Amino acid sequence: MLSAHEFATLMLVRDSADHIADREELDTLLERQLVALETRDGETVRLRVTRDGDSLLRTLTRLH
Repeated sequence: MLSAHEFATLMLVRDSADHIADREELDTLLERQLVALETRDGETVRLRVTRDGDSLLRTLTRLH
């Protein structure tokens, strides 16, 4: 189960991945493969929500 902070971080990655500061919740999201690091232009690293992370967010939206 994710904490409220981890859910919030997952939503932040989905909505504004370029503006995410180094947050300790990212480690959990990376371990659970809900977010991934993406390389662009051979060197730029960006966070993105994975298919599993997106599915989780869509499910939570429907439940709410």
